[in-house]
Amino acid sequence: MFTGIIQGIAQLTSITKKCNFRTYQVKLPDSLLQGLTNGASVANNGCCLTVTNINNNLVSFDIVKETLKRTNLGTLQVGDEVNIERAANFNTEIGGHIMTGHIICTAELIKIKSLNNNRTIWCRLADHTLHKYILYKNYIGIDGISLTVGEVKENIFCLHLIPETINRTTLGKKKTKAIVNIEIDQMIHATVNTVEKYLSTYWKEKC
Repeated sequence: MFTGIIQGIAQLTSITKKCNFRTYQVKLPDSLLQGLTNGASVANNGCCLTVTNINNNLVSFDIVKETLKRTNLGTLQVGDEVNIERAANFNTEIGGHIMTGHIICTAELIKIKSLNNNRTIWCRLADHTLHKYILYKNYIGIDGISLTVGEVKENIFCLHLIPETINRTTLGKKKTKAIVNIEIDQMIHATVNTVEKYLSTYWKEKC
């Protein structure tokens, strides 16, 4: 479980590629190394990955076919940066919202507007059938960052970034056409699916 509060940014230092499989290594900040062991869960751009090797502050993760297909991790190059969050524990403050680290799809940044100390980004989901889960003022995970949905239009939606988010996460460096990972709030996902199922059954019985 994660909270959507990014604890640091890590640079990708190496990639080992195999068929439908990659091992990549990142350089973690010293502050995130305490107590880290092989088998631990760490969110990279919001995607829950398992630590496979630790060499000082160089930490390795394996990425399988499904993760490569559904996330932006397969597009990363050596030198790129990722948002990092260690798994939450019983003493962790839930400063964002509860997140699983399970990426449902990606989205493209189609417009970025900066004004004074504010920034608004507009996103379009890669899978348009999932747009029904994007609701005004609901939580959403963007590259592991817990954010609140702003305006929602037919097939796009916006997010408003405060200076803290711009300065402490990779979103501050993103440009238009960048691809970000999306995690939908699980409560909304379950609610929408339940209502759809109920209405489908109701209308079948009415007919």
